Amino acid sequence: MKDKFFVSVGEVSGDLHLSYLVENILSIDPESTFMGVVGEKSIKAGVKPLDTIDSIAVMGFIEAVKKYKYLKNKSQEYIDIIKKEKINKIILVDYGGFNLRFLELIKKEAPKVEVFYYIPPKVWIWGEKRVEKLRLADHIVVIFPWEVEFYKKHDIKAVYFGNPLSEKYLKVEREENNILLLPGSRKQEVEKMIPTMLEVVKQMPQTSFLLKLARNEDQNWIKEDLSLYSNLKLETESSLSELVKKSEIAIATSGTVTLELALLGILTIVVYKSSALNVFIARHILKVGYISLPNLTLNKEVFPELIQEQYTAESIKENIENLRVNKKTVELDIREVRSKLSGNDILKNYSKYFLKGN
Repeated sequence: MKDKFFVSVGEVSGDLHLSYLVENILSIDPESTFMGVVGEKSIKAGVKPLDTIDSIAVMGFIEAVKKYKYLKNKSQEYIDIIKKEKINKIILVDYGGFNLRFLELIKKEAPKVEVFYYIPPKVWIWGEKRVEKLRLADHIVVIFPWEVEFYKKHDIKAVYFGNPLSEKYLKVEREENNILLLPGSRKQEVEKMIPTMLEVVKQMPQTSFLLKLARNEDQNWIKEDLSLYSNLKLETESSLSELVKKSEIAIATSGTVTLELALLGILTIVVYKSSALNVFIARHILKVGYISLPNLTLNKEVFPELIQEQYTAESIKENIENLRVNKKTVELDIREVRSKLSGNDILKNYSKYFLKGN
């Protein structure tokens, strides 16, 4: 019987990882089919969309509470589809706020369906109690080496072959000295991060900046008139690799992109800002000292992190100069990040595992 996969993704970064996986699975077994909740990249890779990530995306604790009833109804709708379509495998990708509850419902109403949790929520950061919910999955598949030991401590086997991004993102040689601005892919991120980024552009008139938005329509989330900034160029079509080639330093909202930037070899300032209540809750739950993936990989400050009240134009300018002074040291750390996450035939091995399963 050919494999029929249902997939559930809630964020752009998870959609990117899933798209790589789908492409590789279909190259091995073209008879496999995929449907579910995905973004643009997974749709292009071959997934039939039932919903897009925009329809279920939430950011932060408050937004999750507001959308609880809607997401609960969606979960039941997906279960009905899984039964009707005789799905035999489910891939959940990150997005614990939705997928952990969805996992409980799957095991209650469709217990025979094989469930893979690919890139499970970072319970080693947010609290180990959520590990108990993850036990319901038939397979835990991780992309960071330290997670294997973490789950082993909880008597759970975690499968790891390396980080797929280390295969997809190779170091690029830089040809220009722009500063690359990456405010994020979600509305709340763009709205929170853009004002300070534009203040930096305004205060550094002799420096050229590139602003990368995920989509053209994301401009609607920016209140300022970007044409007033003569030293700023808006980018929506160029790839991240192409923009890194043109840039000296990146300023990026915390997320998977910070790891992509490390693998591409560019010095980066990691920034993050959310509502005061979200940050208050997060600071009482967060179990580690860093939020960015390169820093977590080495358990040290590879890239400076400017969070909440630290995220100011003055701090960014100061850290730009610090990175220039410490360039060689940071570049050595970046190489170590790649070394820690590398492997052989990473995506091919993950794909074979998903096809083989039990």
